[in-house]
Amino acid sequence: YENPWTIPNLLSMTRIGLSPVLGYLIVAQDFNTALGVFGLAGLTDLLDGYIARNWANQKSALGSALDPLADKILISVLYVCLTYANLIPVPLTVMIILRDIALIASVFYVRYKTLPAPMNTAVQLILVAASLAAPVFNYVDSVYLQVLWCITAFTTAASGYSYYHYGQKTVKVLNNDKMKPS
Repeated sequence: YENPWTIPNLLSMTRIGLSPVLGYLIVAQDFNTALGVFGLAGLTDLLDGYIARNWANQKSALGSALDPLADKILISVLYVCLTYANLIPVPLTVMIILRDIALIASVFYVRYKTLPAPMNTAVQLILVAASLAAPVFNYVDSVYLQVLWCITAFTTAASGYSYYHYGQKTVKVLNNDKMKPS
């Protein structure tokens, strides 16, 4: 029996619950409040990881699956809503969501720990924070924000390839292990 009510699991569920609130605030163009709620969601993510790594009684198998799921839900909602608010271009949002769908599919096919860690989640979160702050601080048309779009597109494509490449290697190893006599 594993206790599902650990602090990290509750923090992950809080982050999932904050996702539609953030989406609503962005669509309603209440960017000041959205930026604050985004900061709260980021804090729950930091605490979740810190507590899970440093408090032995707070680790759980559910938490190791729930944390990345909460991150993907939050990022997907944010990107869709920021695109709806014309703060992030549609092709970049489509690319990120398709890559995340492929990652989630690979999680169900091959265990998550056999794949490399998502290398561009930090870049995606920086872009979300910068996009949320753009209307608050009046730099929506900034060339720096557009450069950040390009960096995010590049890291998303690179991590998508990485998931595909290492996923194929992992499947080959797993298939070879099945073929070996016991």
